Amino acid sequence: MQLFRDRVDAGRALGQRLRVLLGGGGDLLVLALPRGGVPVGFEVARILGVPLDVFMVRKLGTPGHEELAMGAIATGGVTVLNEGVVRRLGIPRSAIAAATERETRELARREHLFREGRPPARVEGRTVILVDDGLATGSTMRAALRALRRQKPARIVVGVPVGAPETCAEFEREADVVVCVHTPAPFYAVGQWFEDFTQTTDDEVRELLARAAQGEEAAPVAP
Repeated sequence: MQLFRDRVDAGRALGQRLRVLLGGGGDLLVLALPRGGVPVGFEVARILGVPLDVFMVRKLGTPGHEELAMGAIATGGVTVLNEGVVRRLGIPRSAIAAATERETRELARREHLFREGRPPARVEGRTVILVDDGLATGSTMRAALRALRRQKPARIVVGVPVGAPETCAEFEREADVVVCVHTPAPFYAVGQWFEDFTQTTDDEVRELLARAAQGEEAAPVAP
């Protein structure tokens, strides 16, 4: 059973839920996790009538099973490890170090690519909504949240259209507000809840961020 047609549909559902909870406008900021979180975040920002930016984070894939996160890194040098996965699979520290070095280079490349010279949005003192297309293990979102805390936002809201029930519950202890529109069980993977879960491309991310920077998200969307 699919819950959403695609990430645009999912973003609209999340945006409507967040608008009921938070209202719109004010000193809100949407930070989307590239790449799949950006089309979701674009719709959320458009519905709320607030700015959109990216928050760079990279999953550390398990050797031989790259889709399984053994951890993640985020802007600011934050590394979060999924110690349960590391212990269960006996992943050596050398493999973790190699993956961290590789993904740090990729994080820097993408930040340069996506921003196109635009400075990062101001975070301090604002209510920041961290958006992704879903939560499975939560490693990437957790790294983003911990890195974001260092920038002293007033509040951090974690928002996703779909997430594993236990992962969404875990974030209740880390974020100020957590919005998981759907928490189906059993969960398995984020992609199973989308009819179309085609990988978001770098060009799509750049286009959406450019459109947001030009003010396409400036006016709240009517219900």
